[in-house]
Amino acid sequence: MQKIKVGVIGTGFVGPAHIEAVRRLGIVEVVALAEANQELAEKKAAELGIAKAYGDYREMLADLDIKVVHNCTPNHLHYKINKDIIMAGKHVLSEKPLAMTSSESAELLQLAREHKVVHGVNFNYRQYPLVQQLRAMIREGTLGTVNLVHGSYLQDWLLYDTDYNWRLEPEVGGSSRAVADIGSHWCDTVQHVIGQRITEVFADLATVIPVRKRPKQGVVTFGVQELQAGQYEEVPIKTEDYATVLLRFSGGARGVFTVSQVSAGRKNRLSFEIDCSKSSAFWNQEEPEHLWIGHRERPNEILMADPALLLPEAKKYIHHPGGHNEGWPDGLKNMMHNFYSFILEGKDPLADTTNFATFADGHAAMCIIEAILESNATQKWVKVNNNF
Repeated sequence: MQKIKVGVIGTGFVGPAHIEAVRRLGIVEVVALAEANQELAEKKAAELGIAKAYGDYREMLADLDIKVVHNCTPNHLHYKINKDIIMAGKHVLSEKPLAMTSSESAELLQLAREHKVVHGVNFNYRQYPLVQQLRAMIREGTLGTVNLVHGSYLQDWLLYDTDYNWRLEPEVGGSSRAVADIGSHWCDTVQHVIGQRITEVFADLATVIPVRKRPKQGVVTFGVQELQAGQYEEVPIKTEDYATVLLRFSGGARGVFTVSQVSAGRKNRLSFEIDCSKSSAFWNQEEPEHLWIGHRERPNEILMADPALLLPEAKKYIHHPGGHNEGWPDGLKNMMHNFYSFILEGKDPLADTTNFATFADGHAAMCIIEAILESNATQKWVKVNNNF
């Protein structure tokens, strides 16, 4: 079988993770990458074992052999590059957020539909086996009616005032940071699991560290900075380190979540509990092999990620026997597998799918983010205006 030829734009933290994940599929060949300049592109291509290197992504888009392009660039570049990929007739897999505003994401969704390209957004947490198991249990009614949803997404990589990254700069990262960067993942995962959309929000946001020390030289994402006087400049911070958001869902459920990038000891802790009329369930991304199931009149359960124990809908998301732990790279691989299988099977790009997040999901996330920002500014409940 001839492999699908792929190009990747951007090789920071997540670009190499995309490359590693698609290489595990066996049906994809990464033939090119593009970076900010030719020298950097050639350096990264050599490190990652990729044949072609482009200092201008538009030259890569002219390569007729490339059928799919991954957009792994900083946030402020997503809209323009995604649009150029679509106009070049390539299938596109974008990092989130899909764009900087909901008007931009709506335009991208419309263009992707008009040009009939397969379009995906890397909301990868819905791809874990036990997340799929929980989704199937709720759809079957095993736990009863969904009443309450609550949880958080906590990190500590911006705990100190010497921690700095481009995501802190609104002109590059966007007007929201913690909500857009990690809150969007929480919202997508929970909506996917319970099958209800977030329709209304009430938000409280805070910038815990209002002034940070930006190094005068390079910064490494998730790295530790030890700065001496004269090695940094003080920069006022305008985006949130923290948010708590009350939620109303389309099916009547209520909820709340907290996001933070200043919670010491929490590295990448996306967690949620779903309280239903019969039982409850809790899942934590840092311990993804366990699903807690709570009962009132009998002992609680811990379901392990063992294919022999999972429902048919979830079994295809797990690739090893029970006890052989799978985690973040495997969820990302599942995302890539579902995206590329959709292409290989020749499915209609206009067809609805829940196997991976599409531009429709990316646009919905932008609408939620904007509603949260408006709610925090007005201190009122705000309806989510998703016009697709």
